[in-house]
Amino acid sequence: MTGPLDGVVVLELAQIMAGPTCGSLLADLGADVVKVEKMPGGDDTRRYAEPSVNGESAAFMMMNRNKRGIALDLKTEGGRMVLKRLVQRADVLTENYRRGALDRLGLGVADLRALNPALIYCSISGYGRTGPSADKGGFDLIAQGVSGLMSITGEPGRPPVKVGSPVTDLNAGILAALGIVSAYVHRLKTGQGQFVDTSLLEAGIHQTAWQAAIFFATGEPPGPGGSAHVMAAPYQAFPTADGYITIGGANQANWERIAKLVDAPELIADPRFVDNTARMANRDQLAWLLGEHLKQRPTAEWLTRLDEAGIPAGSIHDIEAMANDPQTLAREMVVDLQHPVAGATKALGLPIKLGATPGGVRRPAPTFGQHTREVLREAGLDDATIDDLHAQGAVHAPA
Repeated sequence: MTGPLDGVVVLELAQIMAGPTCGSLLADLGADVVKVEKMPGGDDTRRYAEPSVNGESAAFMMMNRNKRGIALDLKTEGGRMVLKRLVQRADVLTENYRRGALDRLGLGVADLRALNPALIYCSISGYGRTGPSADKGGFDLIAQGVSGLMSITGEPGRPPVKVGSPVTDLNAGILAALGIVSAYVHRLKTGQGQFVDTSLLEAGIHQTAWQAAIFFATGEPPGPGGSAHVMAAPYQAFPTADGYITIGGANQANWERIAKLVDAPELIADPRFVDNTARMANRDQLAWLLGEHLKQRPTAEWLTRLDEAGIPAGSIHDIEAMANDPQTLAREMVVDLQHPVAGATKALGLPIKLGATPGGVRRPAPTFGQHTREVLREAGLDDATIDDLHAQGAVHAPA
């Protein structure tokens, strides 16, 4: 198993989630991603002690599978020398430091691209590398607020709530991976590397597409709508006799099928629900009426009936149910790994399926400094030099 990015060398100077998400995707698609962890301590997620497996952070293992790991102290001359040596043979470097931090160490984009003009240098930050907020730090929670996501999440009239998933972190990683692959295509054509710049703010803004469309068209910013759609109805979660179910009646044909299926065909001609514009104007009434009918039968029975009618619907899984769903498993979205310390573990799979050059999850996350010696040998350093750098504290290179 190699993948379409086989042979591409990526140096990951990023930690926690957005940068590691980018690196994991590139690694899943075949790139040799070398995670460069700081000294002492490494990636901050290593200190997310709970939950852990045999002392290994579950968060770190999830975000860093498929990578090789080295540890450098970039505040030392030896650490910087090693990184510069690695940059000369790398295709991509990713980082999520504060603006100017790497420049002060002589490791900024201009410094490293002078060593390797073909280098694709990707920065993932809170607000991007330009603009009045470029010097601010950023986290997913902050980006969800500033991007507008928290204003459209949750139930009307309730306090602000963030999306349960760290969506700006994850989306920033995906956008960074797309930017890197795009820059790599350009490099194949021209031989030139370039700077790739994205942020948690932009990743959050990117997720507001429907609500931004409404604002641009009307001048009115939409608020939270719970599980309901902002442009179509019925399209939300509904109560059943034993739980909840999601139903997507996002077009007229499906709406009419739903009304008939719940034994309420009279609603089709009701002026309040005759078309999508009317249904959106009377969405709360429609949701209540449908809920009263749906509460007469259990979720499993409704799912069978809705599937048979060709109406998009689904149960609301918790994470355990998702991980054990036959479709999740059939799509290889949960994979088994053997970690050198944690032992048998699981990880999420690659959500991109390629017919000719499939990627996949090949190895568990590295232990701290696990591959330092291996990677430095590949860069031409002998064991005596590596031992000396280790003794100086410039690298962590277990024997």
